[in-house]
This record gives sequence, structure tokens and C-alpha cells, in this order.
Amino acid sequence: MRTRAFVLAIAAALSGCGEKAGIEPQRMADAIFAVIEADRASYTNFVVNRLQNEEKVIKADEHWKDNQALPLPAQMMRMGAERVAEQEAGFNYALLSQWAINKQNKPRTDLERQGLSFIVDNPGQNFYGTETLGDTEYFTAIYPDVAVSPACVSCHNDHVDSPRKDFELGQTMGGVVIRFPM
Repeated sequence: MRTRAFVLAIAAALSGCGEKAGIEPQRMADAIFAVIEADRASYTNFVVNRLQNEEKVIKADEHWKDNQALPLPAQMMRMGAERVAEQEAGFNYALLSQWAINKQNKPRTDLERQGLSFIVDNPGQNFYGTETLGDTEYFTAIYPDVAVSPACVSCHNDHVDSPRKDFELGQTMGGVVIRFPM
């Protein structure tokens, strides 16, 4: 509910971005990221970690539908990103990684690769840039996706398809990419 209301507010604000009085791209991306990060951390800590690790009521599983389990935090984020894309809200976002388990979540553009390397090499810093895709110029922001729970680390380190198996709590595992047209 909170995310949907925020998306509608962002869409309304973006409709005015072409005007000089609009919101600066970096500020807009930072605001979008704040909501995405808060929702993701809340789901990870208050739903998955509590129900799976503390109360042992239900597991989170990448095959959550088949196994009657909770979606993984990354899957919840992807579902939200797909809903935003369906609403044509004027921006899109994705969770990408140089070490993605799902190959669909690897960087696809030079700027995504550059930004993901930057946030790994510069912990705690964000990356901002512009890129032209097709005939459209985009503002692209990339934020560190940090392992906030032991469940994040063990899931990635133990997964058979994981290209990296030495993540530690607090390390950058990938990045949240937010993109909108200029």
C-alpha cells in the first residue's frame, strides 16, 4: 500500500520533471531508493527472518509457489519492480549483481557494469550517471545492496548456482539500479 502510494506520487512528480522547477534526478532517485530499501529490509527482517529463522513457521524458498514457502527478498523486490513497470510510472528499477545467481540479474549496460564495480570498490557510496539507450537519455542511479541478514549470506554462499560463495554480513552483494528518462 505504502509503495503503491509512493509510486503514484513519483509518477506525478516525474510528469513535471521536464520543467525547470521539477525535482532533480539524483534527489528523485534517492527518494525512490529510500522506499525500495525500507520495504526490502522490512520484509527481510520482519517477515523472512522472523518466520523462517526465529519462529521456524515457514521457509523462504526460490521455488516458493511449488514449495508453499515465502518468496525470497530478492523475488519480492522483483515482483514490485514488475508491478511498477506495468503501471508505466515513468521509472524502473532492478536488483543486479556481478555475482547474480539468476543470470537475468546480471548487468546489461556498460553504465550498469561501471556502477556495480564502483559501489563494490567504494562501500557506502552510490553511483550516478546518464546513458543513452535507443533514442532516449536516462538518468541511472545504482545503490549498494548490502547483506543485512545472515539469511542473505547463507542463501547466496550455499546456492549451487552462485558464482561467489564467500559473502559476509555487511558486504555489498549487488546493486539496486533505478533508471528514468531525462
